[in-house]
Amino acid sequence: MTSLKYGTRPPWVGLGAAVWVQIAAGNAYNFPLYSHSLKSVLGFNQRQLALLGVANDIGENVGLLPGLVCNKFPPWVVLLIGALACFFGYGVIWLALSRTVVSLPYWALWFALCIATNSNAWFTTGVLVTNMRNFPLSRGTVAGILKGYGGLSAAVYTEVYSVLLGSSSSKLLLFLTLGVPAICLVLMSLVRPCTPASGDDPSEKSHFLFIQVSSVVLGIYVLTTTILDDVLSLSAPVSYSFLLVMVLLLMAPLVIPVKMTLYPSNRSKSALLSQDNPNNNAEPLLEPNPSAASLGSFYEVDSTSEVDMLLAVGEGAIKKKKRPRRGEDFTFAEALVKADFWLLFLVYFVGVGSGVTVLNNLAQIGIAQDMKDTKILLSLFSFCNFSGRLGGGVISEYLVRSRAIPRTIWMTITQAVMVITYLLFASGLHGTLFAATSLLGICYGFQFSIMVPTASELFGLKNFGLIFNFISLGNPLGAYLFSSLLAGYLYDNEAARQHSKTCLGPDCFRVMFVVLAGVCVVGIMLSIVLTMRIKPVYRMLYAGGSFRLPESSKH
Repeated sequence: MTSLKYGTRPPWVGLGAAVWVQIAAGNAYNFPLYSHSLKSVLGFNQRQLALLGVANDIGENVGLLPGLVCNKFPPWVVLLIGALACFFGYGVIWLALSRTVVSLPYWALWFALCIATNSNAWFTTGVLVTNMRNFPLSRGTVAGILKGYGGLSAAVYTEVYSVLLGSSSSKLLLFLTLGVPAICLVLMSLVRPCTPASGDDPSEKSHFLFIQVSSVVLGIYVLTTTILDDVLSLSAPVSYSFLLVMVLLLMAPLVIPVKMTLYPSNRSKSALLSQDNPNNNAEPLLEPNPSAASLGSFYEVDSTSEVDMLLAVGEGAIKKKKRPRRGEDFTFAEALVKADFWLLFLVYFVGVGSGVTVLNNLAQIGIAQDMKDTKILLSLFSFCNFSGRLGGGVISEYLVRSRAIPRTIWMTITQAVMVITYLLFASGLHGTLFAATSLLGICYGFQFSIMVPTASELFGLKNFGLIFNFISLGNPLGAYLFSSLLAGYLYDNEAARQHSKTCLGPDCFRVMFVVLAGVCVVGIMLSIVLTMRIKPVYRMLYAGGSFRLPESSKH
């Protein structure tokens, strides 16, 4: 096993590169863009298509192996494996849809899609774990930004699909086969462990704010240009100029490391002088336990700040008692026997598992309600998903620091809104489809940005990659139960009743939406229980308005 070493550079370069990797990691959200072509070209029924949607979600969310690998190898290895999975998986799907290879068996396509979208688990784990460790005191903000860009990726891909690829499903799959791996190969060397941000730099908040604002501008821009292109049928030069501006907006986070290089602050200059001075007074921490998950070989510190203590605990330099308390570093096995772990898993399963059911069937839901072009629906869902992820990170971070309110209270609130949203979908009232899709996208996004930092706060950063990836299994599990077994079955039955392969009208999905609303009611009750249980943990971690370690971890 190689030892992961921290670089001396600030972590903003890695965060800027991670934004692009997260956009690439959203390739699983493209399923609605080519699912209808799979159904028509390859002759699948809705249940077969729904089962492919399950494969899409299983691949995206089964990240146990990436969670293990990220603790033993540097991030570039994790990203390289993801790039290879993307190339081989989508390559097979493209061969089938383009009819380059005829009569590929259904099971081969199912496994190919699992492998293709499993690239997302590798990409997301590589950048999320690395950046959460690089910014250990701003976990909610970092998770919100990165998961937000991941949610926005569907709108970005939709723009590329419409403008660059001419709305061709075959070309889209070829782009996923070649373009996405190429992006990750170029950027993977930039995503690496860096000197952790201490939280003392006064410019840190403004840097985060800049990234958040630029991401919001990007989201509004992409949604607006997608709608304009669809409604006005813009000429090629105008469409390509829109695409170029989108690429420039995606590069906005890289402005921060460029600015820090050209105009270093006094704090940065003194830090560099300290590193260059061989007679400085910094002393290394205790040699870390080589069997522990490595966050770095050694660290040079001037004082035992909360970042130093956090990293030392992650290294095993500070011995803890055998049974950790919530808020300390858990092994995966120790987390599995905690009630809070399974409550968080179930709440996440309900919120994301029900939401992804709608996402997987979004094209068919739009067609059932007589929409000619469902790209706008996907773009709208993507923007609102992004808004929920970014907003969930920002709002929950503010409330935990100002009032020590557990982040999971937002899972309760958003699942209550989801109940109303599913009933709105079920009503089939004219003009409600866009409103319901928008609300669901926001709530769906909140679930992601809340679960990630909550898992790290309850069970620590040491095995964070493995723990949050296990909880993420709630997504494909929900897709299988609600989308494949329920939605696909009901849709095909209604289509058979209409003597058609394509179901039309609100009855195609009405029962499904009512069931999902009932499931979310259960999720609300579970999230209330979880929030009440972990209140003392948040009072301990955020006493005084900033993250701090439990007292037992400091001895």
